[in-house]
Amino acid sequence: MTNNQYIASKVMLKEDLKRKIAIWQFLGEKVVFTNGCFDLLHLGHVDYLSKAADLGQHLVIGLNSDASTKGLKGPTRPIQDEHSRAMILASMGFVDAVVLFDESTPYELIKFLEPDVLVKGSDYTIDQIVGADVVLGKGGEVKTIDYIDGYSTSAIERKIKQQA
Repeated sequence: MTNNQYIASKVMLKEDLKRKIAIWQFLGEKVVFTNGCFDLLHLGHVDYLSKAADLGQHLVIGLNSDASTKGLKGPTRPIQDEHSRAMILASMGFVDAVVLFDESTPYELIKFLEPDVLVKGSDYTIDQIVGADVVLGKGGEVKTIDYIDGYSTSAIERKIKQQA
């Protein structure tokens, strides 16, 4: 298998991912789930995702589709298409799977996948985190991670526009 094939194999359909998660959980391995648009990958994303991966044995990323990202972020987003964003995330060694979703929130995806740990940035409180009720209801954990100040896709986008 080539490196590109390996990376592409980590971008999964939710049904295939559900089976893989079931195997990991059967083996007693903790599955961590987080989600986002991850439009222009930057140091803040790398820091956040690596810390999320440290909370279990397998990191799964729910990635907003192009349509979902446009609905959340506006008509100029995403800057990179969903295939590019998924492949870039999947290329990270500590990411085990990437799954696209079209909805504005990953609630149905979280209900379907049933991860052990749900993670979001600390700009959310646990009661604001979509899917927290599902994960906690199954005996799982919900965690927040602090962001590195000064790193955001919006800030990068503004800087590019100013220099154009």
